[in-house]
Amino acid sequence: MRKFHASTMGVDQGNEDIFADFLDGGEMWTGEGTRERRKPIEFSEQFRSRPVVQVGLSMWDMDNSANLRADVAADKVTERGFELVFRTWADTKVARIRMNWLAIGEVASEDDWDLEV
Repeated sequence: MRKFHASTMGVDQGNEDIFADFLDGGEMWTGEGTRERRKPIEFSEQFRSRPVVQVGLSMWDMDNSANLRADVAADKVTERGFELVFRTWADTKVARIRMNWLAIGEVASEDDWDLEV
């Protein structure tokens, strides 16, 4: 369990189109080539420390002729942002993906003192 010590908590969220490979015969749709996509996300405001990030699929459009395989993750999380990651493998063909995310963490308060000289 992660415990936050700040009196001010922040929540940021988003919903992002990751790819639409069916439009141009891309690698996810043909099932050949790179089977991973990453999308950099910048938070609307910087957190004081690395936040907790939860991700999920909000829309998936996959070919039904093979098993549906997906791995979704938040990677390289910092105070400023992270990377949304979608992966698939084997013969799964993915037309398009949209992912949502939620970040929770400590944020600066108006009452914080700035002691830089």
